[in-house]
Amino acid sequence: MMRPSVQFDGSTLSPAEVERIATNNADVSISTDAWHKVETARSVVDGILERGETVYGINTGFGALVDQRISPEDLAQLQTNLIRSHATALGKPMSRASVRAMMAVRINSLVKGHSGVHPDVLKQLIAFLNNDIVPFVPRIGSLGASGDLAPLSHMALALIGEGMVLDEHDSPVPTDGVLKEHGLIGIGLRAKDGLSLINGTSQMLAFMTLAERRLNSLLPLADMILCTSMEARKASVQPSDQRVHQARPHPGQSLVAERIRALMKDSPILESHADCDRVQDAYSFRCAPQVHGAVLQRYSAMAETLNIELNSATDNPLIFPDPKNPGPHEVISQGNFHGEVIALAADSMSAALFELASISERRIDQMLDPARSQLPAFLAKDSGLESGLMIVQYVAGASLAELHGHATPRAAFSTSTSAGQEDHVSMGATAAWNLLEATQRLSEVLACELFVACEALEFESLPPSPYVLALKQRVRTLAKPLDGDRTTSSELIQIAEALSDGAWLARIEAEVGRIPR
Repeated sequence: MMRPSVQFDGSTLSPAEVERIATNNADVSISTDAWHKVETARSVVDGILERGETVYGINTGFGALVDQRISPEDLAQLQTNLIRSHATALGKPMSRASVRAMMAVRINSLVKGHSGVHPDVLKQLIAFLNNDIVPFVPRIGSLGASGDLAPLSHMALALIGEGMVLDEHDSPVPTDGVLKEHGLIGIGLRAKDGLSLINGTSQMLAFMTLAERRLNSLLPLADMILCTSMEARKASVQPSDQRVHQARPHPGQSLVAERIRALMKDSPILESHADCDRVQDAYSFRCAPQVHGAVLQRYSAMAETLNIELNSATDNPLIFPDPKNPGPHEVISQGNFHGEVIALAADSMSAALFELASISERRIDQMLDPARSQLPAFLAKDSGLESGLMIVQYVAGASLAELHGHATPRAAFSTSTSAGQEDHVSMGATAAWNLLEATQRLSEVLACELFVACEALEFESLPPSPYVLALKQRVRTLAKPLDGDRTTSSELIQIAEALSDGAWLARIEAEVGRIPR
């Protein structure tokens, strides 16, 4: 069976394709049109060198050393020195998937034809991905302006045959030996190559893309989990009436209400209490379209930013070939490496995820409190002797507390560097990593809500809606109903993982039908 393939053209790379590459589920190549753009831009660099012109990033120093002209015989050494000196990142290593995503994002930016990188650099990156050679990259070091310099330098170090790469156990081993095993050698960097490799928003984009892919499944599942809790609490579907949301037509709110109506359709439980005397449900149920919908709108805005950034040129300087009138004017020093747009999108999304987890935890409380649920206290079989799911709410609260920390904006901090030349930075890599971590905490809180809701449904004689029933059946493959107190830690962890990877959503939609998007 042939593996899927992804072709980089600088214009059409999608988050789903990045994820496929990140998980080594696709071979990669560069389109013919993109190669032409790369070669045209490279000819600009070569022309500047041949004419003896002085242009930043090609034959000068970097950052605060911009005024220092470098002699032609030292240009290759300049690029190598740049990589070696900037490969100073700290902390735990990036995961194999995040490094592969970062490499994919960097390639797509370089093939837009505005970087002037030599084709050999791109061939080496393609070879690394197709042979699953993954550089060892400590995570911490990017300020999110001048791009992700330190982490990308570790990637570039492996391309030249230095530094470390990950073995099959994700442990660092010397690069040169692994290259020899694959019949490869380290490349020699030419003018501008090193700078083009490291001056871009690729690390922050890798983190944001992986976060977006998780949320692409988690947010619809959050609505499905909400409906599971609604079934358990016999909550009303009337607040999702289409007329309500036409009166306040925010698109996210309207879509979530539409989902609730679809997910709750044909529910015997819902039909059984259609004429009950309860006037209003608690806000965590009644206002769910307004809260979940606002989060969905933040996600849509983030996804739009991500799609633009994935297909952008983000290094400095950029090259705009003018074959009829060659010269230094073809090269523009600018600030596309600045990650502010990513940082703000990630920070906003992280704050939104806290709100989604917060309302989820409130629904857990509604289901475990016998005064409101009319169910046994904490859903225990023998309340008092047994604690039931009491502590599930506690651990949801602990994950929620961590999410509260993730909701603190990372872009609100900047620092001046490079002798004041680089005097405002975005902290985009920090914000995007923070968002990726926040998605994990969200999956944990949602797993707790789902676990509690499924247990509460064990006290109901009628079946829930087809969607809720399908989700409950998935949960029961990992966690059986309570027959007394037991540890549920591993079950909650497995449910959180299942919610994050998207497989449950795909299977449920295959069985019952696609939910509104």
